[in-house]
Amino acid sequence: MFHILGWMFFGLIAGFIASKIVDAHGQGCIINVVLGIVGAVVGGAIFRFLGDQGPYGFFWSLFVSVIGAIVVLLVWRAITGKHTLR
Repeated sequence: MFHILGWMFFGLIAGFIASKIVDAHGQGCIINVVLGIVGAVVGGAIFRFLGDQGPYGFFWSLFVSVIGAIVVLLVWRAITGKHTLR
């Protein structure tokens, strides 16, 4: 149960930060959570591929999640040609 709540928490924060970095106006709360959760998975996969052994704490996990969410958002924009997820 804690893992699910943790992923949602990181998803909300990471998605919000990533959407503000890529798009100044953001995407909305629900989209930010989804973006952040998917981004956390993508970021974790990217960093594991690069040799990272796992999260080392709150800020490292947040950093990895934000990087993954940025990648997801940029890929979404490249595929759809849209600047927002709405």
